[in-house]
Amino acid sequence: MSEQRLAPRLGTWQLWGLAVGLVISGEYFGWSYGWASAGTLGFLVSTVLVAVFYLGFVLAFTELAAALPDAGGGFAYAQRALGPRWGFVAGIASLVELVFAPPAIALSIGSYLHVQFPGLPPTWAAVACYVVFMGLNARGVILAANFELLVTILAIVELCIFIGLMAPTFSWEAFSRGGWAGSDGFSWRGVSGICTAIPFAIWFFLAIEGAALAVEETRDPARSVPRAFSLGIATLMVLAFGVMFAAGGSGDWTSLADRNDPLPEALKRVVGPGSRWLHMLVWIGLFGLVASFHGILLGYSRQIFSLARAGFLPGSLARLHPRYGTPQRALLAGGLIGMASLAIEDWLPVQGESLTARLVTLSVLGALTLYVVSLFALLRLRRNAPDLVRPFEAPGHPWLPLLALGLGLFFLVVVVVGHPGTAAAYAALLGLAVAFRSLSDR
Repeated sequence: MSEQRLAPRLGTWQLWGLAVGLVISGEYFGWSYGWASAGTLGFLVSTVLVAVFYLGFVLAFTELAAALPDAGGGFAYAQRALGPRWGFVAGIASLVELVFAPPAIALSIGSYLHVQFPGLPPTWAAVACYVVFMGLNARGVILAANFELLVTILAIVELCIFIGLMAPTFSWEAFSRGGWAGSDGFSWRGVSGICTAIPFAIWFFLAIEGAALAVEETRDPARSVPRAFSLGIATLMVLAFGVMFAAGGSGDWTSLADRNDPLPEALKRVVGPGSRWLHMLVWIGLFGLVASFHGILLGYSRQIFSLARAGFLPGSLARLHPRYGTPQRALLAGGLIGMASLAIEDWLPVQGESLTARLVTLSVLGALTLYVVSLFALLRLRRNAPDLVRPFEAPGHPWLPLLALGLGLFFLVVVVVGHPGTAAAYAALLGLAVAFRSLSDR
């Protein structure tokens, strides 16, 4: 089969829209599970550590994406620097991240809709999301990227409105009460809570690297990639801390933990259940969830396409639609896996965790594996390919990438120890992928 290339059609702002849109649902839900594990103050520590990591990682990943503009993202970088075996590991880890994040987001969309339509089961709404947005994504990257940019801007505006409405009610006393894993002061239990909450702090920023999967479709990656990623991580950091403080300082934060819709619940106690502001948050807030859901569908389809094009997955998944130029088979394959996961409520033997929390943790494990391998790839390429044209060079080399690498390895160990059931499922997925690859090589 001849190698197929994706057409370069995207600009800087469309790439920024993808970088932020892929992630922005993390500001709407998922992170509040960290409060249940660590308390508000413990989770604040978790989030600061994760923010430092992402700053170092994104700068390093930007260098790789600008120098090697390939639809494979971390898979392509690892294959170039570390060989096909590690490239395959990075690609499969990215697939786990990008395929299992959308069902978690779709369930949250269903929960938001359930607020307005109590008779609508969240799972049915989640499946409908897949059908609608896979169809939109299949119609071409320009349509998909422009839609992504629009809903991302609307989601940012809505989060700013939420922060503005909640700010006058902020109380540090309310935010910090019981803030160390439900106790009155810092303790070793608090350290355990901080570690357990790491996946939910990562959820604030998870999948920003997915924008690199559209770099092959970007007109001027040398200029657009550094700008899009730098503005993207800055945008997300401001929103993450703003939302967390606004929601947690308005009253009893424990009522928001373990919920798929913490923002409407927080706003309800400030403006009342019948307020137009509350209904605005539910409806416009859907744009944030839709932005991430839709953007990640684009991301996983490009990752599957790239792996198939390189021969690591069946070659039919690398075929492009003759009219729209989109990898529709790859889009459908990832969507079928995501929808199947929605139907299996007890598929992981973890007591006391919701399906959403399990999906979040599984996605985080895939992301951390990708991050660690990508940082190793950066360090190896700096050493072995000094003449590689680098339109952007990560500052602070080698110390900042090494700091990010150390934090990434620490986070990976912490998540595995704190969530052994989910980690076992993740290891099984990786093992099956490696076994399939080994058999296909014979």
